[in-house]
Amino acid sequence: MLKTFLKPGWVLFLIFIVAFSYLSFTVLAPWQLNKDDQIVERNHLIEEAYEADPQPVTEVFSADGSLHKEWERAELTGHYLPEDEVLLRLRPVESAPGFQSLVPFETESGETFLVNRGWVPTDEGNSVPHIDPAPTDKVTIVGMARYNEREHSSAPIEEQGYTQVYSINTEQIAELVDVPLAHDYLQLSPEQPGELNALPVPKLDRGNHLSYGYQWIAFGIMAPLGFAYFVWSEIRERRRARGEEAALAAAAAAVDGPTTDETAPSQSSAPQQNEPDTTAPSTEAAPASSRRTRSRYGGSKPDFYEKIRERGHERF
Repeated sequence: MLKTFLKPGWVLFLIFIVAFSYLSFTVLAPWQLNKDDQIVERNHLIEEAYEADPQPVTEVFSADGSLHKEWERAELTGHYLPEDEVLLRLRPVESAPGFQSLVPFETESGETFLVNRGWVPTDEGNSVPHIDPAPTDKVTIVGMARYNEREHSSAPIEEQGYTQVYSINTEQIAELVDVPLAHDYLQLSPEQPGELNALPVPKLDRGNHLSYGYQWIAFGIMAPLGFAYFVWSEIRERRRARGEEAALAAAAAAVDGPTTDETAPSQSSAPQQNEPDTTAPSTEAAPASSRRTRSRYGGSKPDFYEKIRERGHERF
């Protein structure tokens, strides 16, 4: 029986089950559960940000321009640098492609932060539409602190009079406009000076990541149980097949019975001269056992061994 499960098919099946369960517990389930944790944390920060008043930018950003916590609302006073505007190219907003205006903002203390003023939908052929420039006078704005993005693999382009990038990476944009920028940036809140179309705040919805994580855990448990069921079914079926083969063999042996050589004549039974030959075949009725055999099996005995072979073909 053990040799059956050492065949390549069963071995590969076992390897697949082990690998699947391992990935379910160590990669797939943690991936979904971590995403759920991140969304819960983000929602909590957004709720806190709107419940609290905007904080001075120096309390939201550290000295090197990096964030303490994302989504906090910061207030800063200064002026835009519209001549250094850069466009975020074809970033979908509300399922529509658009351009986002990224403009440096210099504070009264001399620090410069990159501000995302919002978005505008594309014109025909994904061309850049008219974009109102940022004001140049002194203003006070409120924005939500956002983490810097990774630099996109696609290089920036110059098109229709704008420098266009594929990600909000402050290091890359600082090199393009030759302006020192803080490490992280600000997303302008609605109804603020210089706003285009304010970017929507993420919905406070957890999504299905938690249930997906639990599903991967369930799959990781069910896979070994399913393998064990297949092994048990295989063992049970093979036992049943062996029992049927043994029963058919016993039935065949019972019908055949002991065989004796009755055809070889002996000297003692040889017919004597002048005596009637009692061993000559008789034309009278056949023995009763022969009649019963022909009546039951149609002139031939059943081949139980053929049935055993047929059962074997059906099983294997």
